[in-house]
Amino acid sequence: MRVAVTGTPGTGKTTVTDLVDTDLDVIHLNDEIRERDLYTERDEERDSLVVDVDAARDWLDGRDDIIVESHLAHYFDADRCIVLRCHPRELDQRLRERGEPEPKARENAESEALDVILAEAVEEFGADSVYEIDTSNRSPEEVADDVEAVLAGERDPSAGDLDFTDYL
Repeated sequence: MRVAVTGTPGTGKTTVTDLVDTDLDVIHLNDEIRERDLYTERDEERDSLVVDVDAARDWLDGRDDIIVESHLAHYFDADRCIVLRCHPRELDQRLRERGEPEPKARENAESEALDVILAEAVEEFGADSVYEIDTSNRSPEEVADDVEAVLAGERDPSAGDLDFTDYL
C-alpha cells in the first residue's frame, strides 16, 4: 500500500505521521528532497526549494508499503490520499509560532481557506480515494487515530466536508 499524507504547511503532517502506529515506512519527503538534492533551485524570495518532481518520483518509484508525508505528497502515486486540514486562523498562529514570516503564514492560511491542496488531491486521485481530516483544536494523537482508521479501512473517503471560507 502507498499512502500520501498531504496538507498545507502547519497542518500537522510530520507530527502526526511520526505518531501513527503502522507497519508502513514513513517517508518525510521534504527531508529526502533536501538530503538527496531532488530540487532544481532555491527560491530565495520564498526561502524554499523548487522540487524536481520527476526526480522525486523516480526516487519513490518501486517503493511500496509507505506513507509519503509532504505538502507535495499528492503529486505522487498512492492508493489513498489523506489531506490534513486546519482552520486558517489556527494555521496562521501555528506557522507564526514556529517562526514563519507573517506574509508566508498569511499566504498559507489563505491557501487553506481556498482548499487549494484538497482540490489538487481530489483532481489527482478522485474523491473516492481522498480522506479529509480536520486537525483544528485537536491533539496530534487524536489525528493519528483518524489516520490509522483510514489505513485500516475503517473510515470512508471524505472531501469537501470542511468550509474555511469564513476566514476570507
